[in-house]
Amino acid sequence: MKKEQKKFAKIYDKLVAKVFRFIFLKVDSPETAEDLTSQVFAKAFDRTVKRQAKVKNLPAYIYQLARAEVADYYRKNAKYKIISTESAQIFEQIPDGQVSPEDSYQIQADLKALKTSLGELDEDAQNVLIWRYLDGLSYAQMAEIMEKPESTVRVMVHRALKELKEKLDQN
Repeated sequence: MKKEQKKFAKIYDKLVAKVFRFIFLKVDSPETAEDLTSQVFAKAFDRTVKRQAKVKNLPAYIYQLARAEVADYYRKNAKYKIISTESAQIFEQIPDGQVSPEDSYQIQADLKALKTSLGELDEDAQNVLIWRYLDGLSYAQMAEIMEKPESTVRVMVHRALKELKEKLDQN
């Protein structure tokens, strides 16, 4: 069991920030994201290490658990808001002293528009964009998480980018 615990600890260290960011972009507060992230990893540990369930790809399994936790959160709280426009500080950027005030303002405005437009996309579109461009997942990894063919995921990413661009142009 020690070997499995060490393996899980390495995966935890590698994924905890990414899973937190994924969840944070979908809930209304950092505290909620922290709670849900800890629940995801507690369930993953319980099922894979304690119960010794066979999991082919643990990172993909953890992302599946994260999706399920977010869905459960909204089901229990009877509200559906994918990205909180007030609290998604993950997109905020504090420029260093080398950026002019005008550029700093433009960066903040662009990030706000991106956050708003991303929040208008459906959940699957948000997921594939977050996983691909923030978490750096491959199409194969995303396909495994979503339990869809890789070609379908590629099309989803292409369509999500197109839709995001259209939303950005409207805003």
